[in-house]
Amino acid sequence: MRARLRSPLLVAAAASCLVFLAIFGLRVSGALQGLELAVYDWHIRLRPAAHRPAPPVTLVQITDADIQQVGTWPLPDAVLAEVLEAVSRAGAVAIGLDIYRDIPVSPGHERFSAVLREHSQIIGSMMLPQAGRPGVAPPPALKGSDRVGFTDVVVDPGGTVRRGLLLMDDGQNIFYSLPLRLALLYLEAHGVPVQGDPDHAAHIRLGRTTIVPFEPNDGAYVRADAGGYQFLLDYGDPPETFASITLDELRARRFDPGLFKDKIVLVGVAADSVKDSFDTPLNRGAGKPQGTYGVALVGQVTNQLVRAGIAGDAPTAVTSDLNEALWILLWTLLGGAAAYALRTASRLVLGTLAGLALLAVAVQGMFVVGLWLPLLPPALGWVLAAGLVTGSLLTVEKTERAQLMALFSSHVSAPLAEAIWQERELFMNGGRPRPQRLTATVLFSDIVGFTSVSEKLEPQSLMDWFYGFMEVTTPLASEHGGLILQLVGDAIMAVFGVPVARTSEKDIARDAVNAVSCALAIQERLIALNRSLEQRRLPLIGVRIGILTGPMVAGSLGSARRREYNVHGDTVNTAARLESFDRDSFAPDYFAAPCRILLGESTLRLLGDVFQTEFLGEFQLKGKTHVLRIYRVYGRNEAGSRSDGE
Repeated sequence: MRARLRSPLLVAAAASCLVFLAIFGLRVSGALQGLELAVYDWHIRLRPAAHRPAPPVTLVQITDADIQQVGTWPLPDAVLAEVLEAVSRAGAVAIGLDIYRDIPVSPGHERFSAVLREHSQIIGSMMLPQAGRPGVAPPPALKGSDRVGFTDVVVDPGGTVRRGLLLMDDGQNIFYSLPLRLALLYLEAHGVPVQGDPDHAAHIRLGRTTIVPFEPNDGAYVRADAGGYQFLLDYGDPPETFASITLDELRARRFDPGLFKDKIVLVGVAADSVKDSFDTPLNRGAGKPQGTYGVALVGQVTNQLVRAGIAGDAPTAVTSDLNEALWILLWTLLGGAAAYALRTASRLVLGTLAGLALLAVAVQGMFVVGLWLPLLPPALGWVLAAGLVTGSLLTVEKTERAQLMALFSSHVSAPLAEAIWQERELFMNGGRPRPQRLTATVLFSDIVGFTSVSEKLEPQSLMDWFYGFMEVTTPLASEHGGLILQLVGDAIMAVFGVPVARTSEKDIARDAVNAVSCALAIQERLIALNRSLEQRRLPLIGVRIGILTGPMVAGSLGSARRREYNVHGDTVNTAARLESFDRDSFAPDYFAAPCRILLGESTLRLLGDVFQTEFLGEFQLKGKTHVLRIYRVYGRNEAGSRSDGE
């Protein structure tokens, strides 16, 4: 299990899943809601302007200048009656009075009430009673009629309006919003049916568009208050696209009558002295200090409902919680996969930025066509998974490199150690070498007469003498591309051609040449060492060396605490027998040829004309059934020819 968990691919997958679970947990808890809603606002602001007819909404805005000119606030009923009569005479289809008038404001109350009763296209406003507030009643002339709409607004935490409210139910009565009343009048005048959805009778259907009610966990929302009949506002037409006129211009008749003909007209306040403005995605975070006036906000909601009924513009849709989770998981896994594939820092940075750009474009594109997909959670998943997978892989690689170097680094050259690491996927599995068949060259060496020397010298002198030998000879294996696998007493086993398996005859031949070159280098070192030993009156050293090339099996043995890389097979056993062949007959020439270097024929065939060799004959080695043709190496063949003695 431990080895499997250390597989880089499984590590990347596990790290990505951990990131997903963390992000999913944060999202479910609501910790990301504020940031996600801010991203939603950016989606709205970055959406390209739609090419469609001007909105059928006209705003009659009562400004601070208008209030100063009239000289009082609230405006007298007589002024409101004058405005409503003028708009009605101009042919407005629906008129919304976005000003509370639950009590008379003299003078002109009777005239105001008469205007309300006379013109059926006028809708008055009210505020619903809620916990802690009594609400505001509609104008008395409209009380009990269907010409009243509430102007209550759903405000998200942070003060931004992103949802419209159509209906409210107190358990006894159903209340319509002012925008819904106005939209119904306009759609009815244009022959657009308003009915229940065929599949969901409780859903409002305007023309061919069903307004799907908002749910508590839609989009980025987490356990939001979804009371009443809510829907997401798209702010498809900015307030500046609505036709508008001030109270002074209206009363002075300075307007084109076509401004109101067949339009929805909203009469409301656009004055800083009257606190009736709201933050919306169009101004929230966009560097606009002024919010959206309430009358313009009512116009936004009304216009969206009209577009839904006439043009078929459905409100922004959301996908299911499961699909959102899968979407986030997908990008988290892709972030981990990118880190797994790219690895290097520069490519990872570029890949991460490219992935974020692709995600942002994809989500914005889907938002433009009407689907709100999460952006922040998958972006976090992409970045955090890439970071965690990179860190995890670096940790795994550090551990594996330490394991690998623990097996090889003490006795291989730096280039070979790096080659081993670069090729680790080919022969490493879970931190240990894979068993593999390969062709390599084995070198066995043994000191002549070591037993008698060890009996003559004191322990400390013996170890100093032996250490001097090892110090000058063992580095030669790695210098020639070999790997020392065994140090048993005075015997050394080095292998040329592991752990990275050779795949060509040329590489195998180079290993054989390197092994023989190493043996000759040992001999040169011994000549110099023996001169030093003679001066110190210490025993001189002669060495028998056996070299053989052939197939073998390489792998590691042992436990996680103690593990040893080694090679096995008949080639290895035969090389050991070759070193000890006729051992007693070898009398070293300590200052000219202290080493006896014996080869098998399989090695000789790979050497070409590089070395001077002598054929000794065919012999049956101890424990072997087949004869072996044995050759002795004397040195390099400077003349480019070989004498085999046959």
